Amino acid sequence: MKYDIANANLAAGGVKRIEWAYNDMPVLQQVMARFGKEKPLKGLRMSACLHVTAETANLARTLKAGGADLVLCASNPLSTQDDVAAALVKKYGISVHAIHGEDNKTYYKHIASALEHKPNVTMDDGADLVTAIITKYPNLHKQVIGSMEETTTGVIRLRAMEKDGVLPFPIVAVNDADTKHLFDNRYGTGQSTLDGIIRATDALIAGKTVVVAGYGWCGRGFALRARGHGANVIVTEIDEIKALEASMDGFRVMPMAAAASQGDIFCTLTGDMHVVRPEHVRKMKSGAIICNSGHFDIEIDLKGIAKIAKKIIRGVRNNVDEYVLSANKSVFILCDGRLVNLGAAEGHPACVMDMSFATQALASEWCVKQKGKLGAVVNDVPKAIDKLVATLKLKSMGVAIDKLTPAQKKYLTSWEMGT
Repeated sequence: MKYDIANANLAAGGVKRIEWAYNDMPVLQQVMARFGKEKPLKGLRMSACLHVTAETANLARTLKAGGADLVLCASNPLSTQDDVAAALVKKYGISVHAIHGEDNKTYYKHIASALEHKPNVTMDDGADLVTAIITKYPNLHKQVIGSMEETTTGVIRLRAMEKDGVLPFPIVAVNDADTKHLFDNRYGTGQSTLDGIIRATDALIAGKTVVVAGYGWCGRGFALRARGHGANVIVTEIDEIKALEASMDGFRVMPMAAAASQGDIFCTLTGDMHVVRPEHVRKMKSGAIICNSGHFDIEIDLKGIAKIAKKIIRGVRNNVDEYVLSANKSVFILCDGRLVNLGAAEGHPACVMDMSFATQALASEWCVKQKGKLGAVVNDVPKAIDKLVATLKLKSMGVAIDKLTPAQKKYLTSWEMGT
């Protein structure tokens, strides 16, 4: 088995971390147990480009239990937990190519290693595998049954590929499943982003003005958590409906150009590029903290900001760089503009990833069963999978709900009954 990890001797610690997360993933436990019996992925080669965390490790174990021959690489240079990578290799026999802090060359070498596996099914966090297949490995697409995508950023890229007519095989937009984006993006990103900021800076959130760029599900979650900690929250948006929603949710809404001079902490969660630019930084207070919780490291214009800085002091704290703009003004950028919730913290709690990864595993099974029936388009996760995952999660939480009576069912499917 080929692998490239930081230190195999870290495996024991990784096993403890994986098992701790597993205990808080009851839905995925049930999926893993069934996969172990039925082997729905038997004989298939899978390549996955995901955040190599303890929660992801349990998804990887589930796919292997289902019979898949899996290779895993990192979807972000800072998100790999090296002890988890070691445990996956040494304890669970899964090929991993991921090292925390790997440089750009190593990152793409690891993606190449995953694709040299010649996968029948791929799984992405940001669409880098699919992009690499299209641009560098065009001969692979003929054997790919389909690909799962779990991020908003990735789905945006894949829909652009579909629009341009270059998408080579079916995609399942796991990110768009209700059991993913309504919970993972909102509650997971909301909590873990705030956790990352606090770990990196030791900042008191209460009383601070926090500027949230983007009011999608991730932005909603973070804005809510920041307000819960006592922050005065400003939202910036480019979408009229989302801006209206943020305003009616009780947040101040304004352009970034206006928010720049007011904010103490800035966080981008948009999926777009250069949301915070040099002209914004020039207006910021000295001591302003800038971070990103979108998938790629382009939401903050780091190169542009570096050009206006007199000097950059690396590592003033772990995951904190100081950009000195003048003798009396500095701003601080976290995790080199990469995902702050994974770069400075541990990512989403296992409890919420339980739903996302159960949906991911079940979507993979469904995609394989639909071989030859799905077009080379971005497909939605079937509602039946969403409903099953939600049902299992509620049961694990001890929550019961009502059921429709026969009369209620009839009423909802008829038109004759009115006032």
